[in-house]
Amino acid sequence: MKQLLFSSCASFFIMSLLVLQLCPTAISHSKQVPKDITKLKKWEADNIKDFNAQKSDVSKGIPRIVLDKRLAAAENSVRVITVAKHIFADFETINDAVNSIPVNNKQRTIIWINGGEYWEKITINISKPFITFYGDPEDMPTIVFNGTAAVYGTVYSATVAVESRYFMAVNVAFVNSAPMPDVNRTGAQAVSMRISGDKAAFHNCKFVGFQDTLCDDKGRHFFRDCYIIGTVDFIFGNGKSLYLNTTIESVAKDTGVITAQARQNVSDDSGFTFIHCNLTGIGNNTYLGRAWKESPRVVFAYTYMGSLINEAGWSTGKHPESNRSAYYGEYKCEGAGAFSSGRVSYAKLLSDEEAKPFLSMTYINGNKWLIPPPNI
Repeated sequence: MKQLLFSSCASFFIMSLLVLQLCPTAISHSKQVPKDITKLKKWEADNIKDFNAQKSDVSKGIPRIVLDKRLAAAENSVRVITVAKHIFADFETINDAVNSIPVNNKQRTIIWINGGEYWEKITINISKPFITFYGDPEDMPTIVFNGTAAVYGTVYSATVAVESRYFMAVNVAFVNSAPMPDVNRTGAQAVSMRISGDKAAFHNCKFVGFQDTLCDDKGRHFFRDCYIIGTVDFIFGNGKSLYLNTTIESVAKDTGVITAQARQNVSDDSGFTFIHCNLTGIGNNTYLGRAWKESPRVVFAYTYMGSLINEAGWSTGKHPESNRSAYYGEYKCEGAGAFSSGRVSYAKLLSDEEAKPFLSMTYINGNKWLIPPPNI
């Protein structure tokens, strides 16, 4: 009996070691974002795994690849093409570079964009996955157009629209230069970026506009070290997205609204989570979010909220019934605009346990598809 017990324990121990060896990143990916922002870079490094480093581990007999198969295959074969206006490059426009990529593209294609302003309206359709827009952080390229809802419809007014999977942008500014809406103008919504493709990441990017700046339309997305500026509903859509260490600036002259998350049913798996962000801007009447659809879900954690935030914090907008189905959460935020006694009754000051699902990369299944920006 003792020998059988020992054998069983030994087998369990060996199997445990095999599981840990086969899945060495599982523990890392389960860790929550640290409250101490000085530890954020270390957390990012642990949770956004370098694909080339993982390949090196595999060559040594250590099975570490955890990326989904299509992404891993695309990253094995990287192509770089260049765009510039006044120096030698492969293309003069970003649209030409995108058009050169074959339908059903299967390799990571990096479009290196020289600094300067590019007046273009760009759509990357669903047939062209694995595209990266890459700029120089010291000379960031700006893609700008002035499309409005009156001309194109809101979601089609975007300066850049991405409908394909596995898109990445690094050090790029997306701008809609249409004028700020006023009460006498209709159809003035103007989108700078619409991201409708799944598994997209933005690193050190800027999104500049007024009403409806960033259409976080659908899919899982990651925004890191970004800057977003707008007035009303300027982060909107039904995406499931994690915003990390991002500055969000309201320039609304009257009433401002940061988010209009579009979850329609409580069973839908979407929502916006903001961690270690900085909410800044003018005035004192900006809401964290309003109910554009019936069951929005938005969480702010470890975020600095300036005095621009309205004391009520949240609004049911055109859906007063959403006070029963909205999920508006705040967790350990700071600043003059953070959770106060004046908050609406349906806002939640989250407990540690309630906040936990929103505080790790598993919220967007990032351990399966998030990789660092390329080194060019």
